[in-house]
Amino acid sequence: MKNNQKPPVVSKKMLLPFVLITSLFALWGFANDITNPMVSAFKKILELNNTQASWVQAAFYGGYFTMALPAAFVVKKYSYKIGILVGLGLYAIGALLFYPAAAMENYFFFLLALYVLTFGLAFLETTANPYILSMGAEETATQRLNLAQAFNPLGALSGLFVAQVFILGALQSDDLDAEGNAIYGTLSETAKAAVKTSDLSVIRDPYVWLGVFVIFMFVLIAFVRMPEGKKYRDVSGMWDSIRRIFKKERFVGGVFAQLFYIGAQIMCWTYIYQYAENLGINNQDAVNYAYAALIIFLIGRFLCTYLMKFINSGKLLMLLAFLAIFFCLGTIFIQGIGGLYSLVLVSFCMSLMFPTIYGIALTGLGDDAKPASAFLVMAIVGGAFMPVLQGMVLDIGGSAYDDVRILGVPEVNFSFMLPLICFAVVAGYGYRAFKVYGVR
Repeated sequence: MKNNQKPPVVSKKMLLPFVLITSLFALWGFANDITNPMVSAFKKILELNNTQASWVQAAFYGGYFTMALPAAFVVKKYSYKIGILVGLGLYAIGALLFYPAAAMENYFFFLLALYVLTFGLAFLETTANPYILSMGAEETATQRLNLAQAFNPLGALSGLFVAQVFILGALQSDDLDAEGNAIYGTLSETAKAAVKTSDLSVIRDPYVWLGVFVIFMFVLIAFVRMPEGKKYRDVSGMWDSIRRIFKKERFVGGVFAQLFYIGAQIMCWTYIYQYAENLGINNQDAVNYAYAALIIFLIGRFLCTYLMKFINSGKLLMLLAFLAIFFCLGTIFIQGIGGLYSLVLVSFCMSLMFPTIYGIALTGLGDDAKPASAFLVMAIVGGAFMPVLQGMVLDIGGSAYDDVRILGVPEVNFSFMLPLICFAVVAGYGYRAFKVYGVR
């Protein structure tokens, strides 16, 4: 009877490491969502067009692509703990670079700081995800990763709170006159320079404090014993592992599904501010809709973790991808507040996707999961170039959000055709997961 019992999601021996590593999921969630509103903030402070401002996300998510594979080499050669410590070190350096970037008032220095910061996030995600998967029985691995990933939106909510209260609420470049018109563009060059200096300092401070906190986490984890969980004998080199994993359709399909999913997520969470602004809602108030999206995302993450006990994970992934397509259609074709509500509801559908794609793609790879994890993290590059594509759509006809109409809707509405296409790719992977790959 005892042998028929399902193994625990996390054993007592691995509980403390699980808690510490799970806290890192919140830590990179914080970085993600304090940065999303910065696209709109930098656009106003530095008077950029939509495409130029979207390079914030290109720098942020490009760092994942650059550093994920080196991170896998470090983890494979040394240990999960070393990978985590390197990641925290790079994270702290990138955050602290915001100080000289603000002093120089240089947009490209800010982009460099974000790029280095995400070197650290690439190490953390490349390390933490397979480490969580290894902390127990393989049959509970995807459920365990969903549980850990459920704490990511808690960090994201904290990042949004800091962005709203300490950044967007304090930016003078976002001030309006009594008629609701922007003041910043009408200022003299001297006054505008003073506002620019003040606003860039406002952006700087939360990142610098974040860097200090990350240093604290580095010291804490450095002094805690971190067992490696289930061990696999390393029978081959890194390149042998890479050759093996790219022969597995299930893994390769997961990389492509992850690339498109991340692109969709970042587009939906970045351009919610522009969508709201086109409806007459300022950035600070638009954060409330981003809050709602993340709360729905958090609820969905816990609910879907529970539902996976009863529903095939591949089938659930497919169904939620189809539901996301439905809400994207609402975002595109419902003009007014209803379209914004549809955009918020997309987040419920996204809640399951990242950890489930990750778990399906890595299941059964053994020690090859370490380099495989790197390629799944590299797929986060979808968050780098897809927002740039959406920014280019927004710049059709000008830098406003309703310069032209496409299919009878403003270009900001039509731009969400890109996430819709991404979710169609995810739906296809979910279908193959339960029909072809035999995912339970």
